[in-house]
Amino acid sequence: MTSPLPPRAGGILLHPTSLPSSFGIGDLGPAAVAWIDWLSAAGCRLWQVLPLGPTGYGDSPYQSFSAFAGNPLLISPEGLVEWGLLTREELAPLRELPSTHVDYGWVQVEKLRLLGLAAQRFQGAAGAPHRKRYEAFRERCADWLDDFALFMALKARHAGAPWTEWEPDLARRDPASLRAAQAEAAEAIEAERLYQFLFYEQWSTTRDHAHSKGVTLLGDVPIFVAHDSADVWARPELFRLGEDGRPVAVAGVPPDYFSADGQLWGNPLYDWDRMASQDYAWWTRRFETVLELVDLVRLDHFRGFQAYWEVPAGADTAREGRWVEGPSAAFFERIRESLDGLPILAEDLGLISEEVHRLRDELGLPGMKVLQFAFDGDPNHEYLPHSYPRHCAVYTGTHDNDTSTGWYERAEESQRAFCRRYLSSDGRWIAWDLLRAAWSSVAELAVAPLQDILALGSEARMNVPGRAQGNWTWRVGAAQLTETLAESMRELNYLYGRL
Repeated sequence: MTSPLPPRAGGILLHPTSLPSSFGIGDLGPAAVAWIDWLSAAGCRLWQVLPLGPTGYGDSPYQSFSAFAGNPLLISPEGLVEWGLLTREELAPLRELPSTHVDYGWVQVEKLRLLGLAAQRFQGAAGAPHRKRYEAFRERCADWLDDFALFMALKARHAGAPWTEWEPDLARRDPASLRAAQAEAAEAIEAERLYQFLFYEQWSTTRDHAHSKGVTLLGDVPIFVAHDSADVWARPELFRLGEDGRPVAVAGVPPDYFSADGQLWGNPLYDWDRMASQDYAWWTRRFETVLELVDLVRLDHFRGFQAYWEVPAGADTAREGRWVEGPSAAFFERIRESLDGLPILAEDLGLISEEVHRLRDELGLPGMKVLQFAFDGDPNHEYLPHSYPRHCAVYTGTHDNDTSTGWYERAEESQRAFCRRYLSSDGRWIAWDLLRAAWSSVAELAVAPLQDILALGSEARMNVPGRAQGNWTWRVGAAQLTETLAESMRELNYLYGRL
């Protein structure tokens, strides 16, 4: 059985926060509709996004307060105006925020203020037309929604402090303390539930429009969750924590392309034995929830399911870690049974063993190839297009890479020279040379970050791994998404059979 990738498609990676809008951050309003229309005009049949959860410290989509919830910052203010929950005049402070990048500090302040106002009005007559759908949403998602809403309300009450710094009775979820907190913070808890309803409603509209245009949505499931999350607070028994609620070991990766010291992610590790004893129910529900939003998922750090890098808590770098065996095939067979398939793209980058390749192939999952990693001078490199199997996805680069133009400008001359020889290029339009190499390959799926299609430099990079601040802020301007650019992409998709 193989993963249901769209047959020979081209796609673009763009997180919704990067969409154009007048409100400080990309959202699920008219700009999302216009973006899907542009994708369709460009002949691209796939839109890839990063994880959609609410972000915490560092604004990273990979460090979310919940593996199930959506990010309220993506809610469209214009959609709230249409529902009668806000007036256009009340959006004025958002219009003063930067349009060229996301200033998360100010976006958080101004947008959450307006969302709070909308939540108050929803409780009155303004919410009446949508109340039945809201009640159905609450009932359908109660298994994660109630814990998440309480968690966020308590975080606000504790000025954002991590749950391990709350009163001990709340941190360890004493039933009497939780009941008291629920009564005290009832209004804030209800507001958090409403934000999730609004996010899911708007995303549903976005998804339906994508499907009407023949665009498949590819989401992203990080292997690990943040320690300061509703997931760990509500289900501590599923994670390897000490008596104080803090991890006894954390996740990371050994030294690699991105970092000589490896990457010390700091996420708590799963208690896989406990997960297995519960038939992987938490993971099954996680996949079910994300597949309400998207059609396929990129499973981040796929190799960690075969073996993961365990670093002792308190270690200075990831160099101090060791490989530990993961749940492997048994996990995926349970997920396959639950979902009646495995709609998964395996992110199999980094230090990959033969065991990881074997697991991927036994499961019939497509892996990833990244062109920026291909030009070390070895004509047999697995990431060079002539080496690809059909059942894979090729990327010019990912959200963790520099843009293709930026990569080429900073690469060693030996890499640049081999790249030019391989592509028969003079290097002046290297981003589009790489696009053509990806799109012309046999790979079923070819994907590029929008920054590469725009041929932008390092100033447009989305993320620098290991850098705690200053990431995830890039935005595209509406004027950059021209008809001429769409025609050029459509020609590429036509020439290489990806329409």
